[in-house]
Amino acid sequence: MTKWNAAFPDKLKEVIKEVDQQIAPKLAEIDEQVLDNQNKVLAAFREENIDESSLLGTTGYGDDDRGRDQLEAVYADVFKTEAALVRPQFVSGTHTLATALFGMLRPGDNLLYVTGEPYDTMQEVIGIAGNKRGSLIDYQIGFDSVKMDGDKVDFDLMKQKIEEQNPKVIAIQRSRGYSTRKSLTVKEIAEIIKQIKTVSDAIIFVDNCYGEFSETIEPTEVGADLMAGSLIKNAGGGLAKVGGYIVGKKDLVELASYRLTAPGIGASEGATIDRQSEMFQGFFLAPRVTGNAIKGAIFEAAIFEKLGLNVSPKWNDDRTDLIQTIEFNDPDKMVHFAKLVQQFSPIDSNVSPEPSAMSGYEDQVVMAAGTFVSGASVEFSADGPMRPPYIIYIQGGLTYEHVKIAISNACKELFF
Repeated sequence: MTKWNAAFPDKLKEVIKEVDQQIAPKLAEIDEQVLDNQNKVLAAFREENIDESSLLGTTGYGDDDRGRDQLEAVYADVFKTEAALVRPQFVSGTHTLATALFGMLRPGDNLLYVTGEPYDTMQEVIGIAGNKRGSLIDYQIGFDSVKMDGDKVDFDLMKQKIEEQNPKVIAIQRSRGYSTRKSLTVKEIAEIIKQIKTVSDAIIFVDNCYGEFSETIEPTEVGADLMAGSLIKNAGGGLAKVGGYIVGKKDLVELASYRLTAPGIGASEGATIDRQSEMFQGFFLAPRVTGNAIKGAIFEAAIFEKLGLNVSPKWNDDRTDLIQTIEFNDPDKMVHFAKLVQQFSPIDSNVSPEPSAMSGYEDQVVMAAGTFVSGASVEFSADGPMRPPYIIYIQGGLTYEHVKIAISNACKELFF
């Protein structure tokens, strides 16, 4: 049988061998982390007595959906919260975050992001981009953000703005989004929350997209009152085809449920149809799938840095999400790389990505996403806005082997 790298030049084979040796101890650390997280999830399944009937869905109103209630109990157990809302009716991470914010905030309230301007799609939800119709600002909800000091939250400016604006909700975005700052570790989030609590009793909300199971603890274990994420990212384990989750204090989760459905209905209705089994199994697999994606990101960082590119995080940095950035400083190279990622995807490998306008984004975006679930960034994909310094954001990878094969072939085409 022909080896996977048989067509590679000897120089590239040597680089890959050097990278494999370099990152081996780091990959072993990730394996230990996966064990800890898998144990946590398994314990929750056992605690909630998940059985075969739990996997069956409901139709219509979704009344008395035992499996849905059990799944939400599993999420609450794993994230150490009072309650959870885990539903296929959430269409995206943005929708899930918006549901949480609209649930908590009322006209005249203020929202403060302390981690700089939020992710592009959330800017339209808030009303600082796009046409503002239906946004938080359209509902007379105030908004401001605290510009970060490099990769760190500016605590002095944060406290000043808190005292001036008395925000009802203070938001922390764990992931970098399309910014150049580093994503925040849970340890860093814990310090941010500690500093907030010295001057405010505001609700602390964490956008946890891309973060689940990338460490062994979650922001809700260090003081976050409410947290939300997407099931087509880490928490769905590559199997969930749609959905999102909100976890946190019971009263706040209840408010979010009223926004998702209607007052008086809340979490009591919402058919799961045929989605229940994949949401359970996906969450069970999520620690391993997340571990595979992080291993892939470590390989990406090491090999591209060895080839002379600026990367973030570095291969040996602590990881807190699935995102790896590669700085090309050249729009043509950025697009070429995206085309190569698509070419080495299992789905739509014949498609050639081109930069284009996308709903929710101010700049044209190039996106390579040959995924089994459309838009699932827990699967190997790459995208980025077409603006200097032309950074590609690589996410996910259901298997480490797929990431390694695809990235190695991309390096062959770009550099050898």
